[in-house]
Amino acid sequence: MAVIEVRGLRKAYGGRTVVDGVDFAVEEGEIFGILGPNGAGKTTTVECVEGLRVPDSGTVRVAGLDPVADHDRVTLLSVLVAGAQTMPGVLTGYRERGILRRLSTTPASPRSLLVAQIVLHGAAILLSVLLAVTIGRLAFGVALPEQPAGYVLAIVLTVLAGLALGAAVSALSRTTKIAQTVGTIAFLPELLRDIVGLTPFGAASQALDQAAAGDWPSWSHLGVTGLWAALLIGAAVRWFRWE
Repeated sequence: MAVIEVRGLRKAYGGRTVVDGVDFAVEEGEIFGILGPNGAGKTTTVECVEGLRVPDSGTVRVAGLDPVADHDRVTLLSVLVAGAQTMPGVLTGYRERGILRRLSTTPASPRSLLVAQIVLHGAAILLSVLLAVTIGRLAFGVALPEQPAGYVLAIVLTVLAGLALGAAVSALSRTTKIAQTVGTIAFLPELLRDIVGLTPFGAASQALDQAAAGDWPSWSHLGVTGLWAALLIGAAVRWFRWE
């Protein structure tokens, strides 16, 4: 299945068509580029894929989702991929280079190490989300969540849950290669949607949807997301190995 699929994309500004009938697909693991002269519609096409522009006609799908209509679910998938694929690569790399073995001789505990990594990676992901929302609002007029406080709380818990999953993968993967393989298999588009739909990450998706629509996220959805994060972190601490 294609990770990104564009069919019949058309976009015009003030009667001037800048994108007309564009079709392409990007497969898993494929390096894809869009080339053309200035004014050919490259930026507009990418903005439509990112959900920053609404196409006049045609379809755009990212992991099977509409980046405009399913914007919050696309955000959730992006957060999960960033959290659960980035941190395992870092920690297993430390393990392979013997850094964790040297840390094991210090007062540092698995809990303190994992929490420190979650805080660092979480701050980077939240900053990326903030920049994306800010640029989308200022440059493209993308609507902000109608319940901003609830949305912030939901996105923080979602990031925490995604990184907690990454911590569990880090604890169980002895090498970077194993961690990357697990991440690649788990985050294939179809399987990723199943993970969200069949696990407590579905509660995070519903919380984000509710906040975006102007309602305060259900405390049950927030609670399930937070509890899932706590359980995954506890499992990661228990299974963690220094070498």
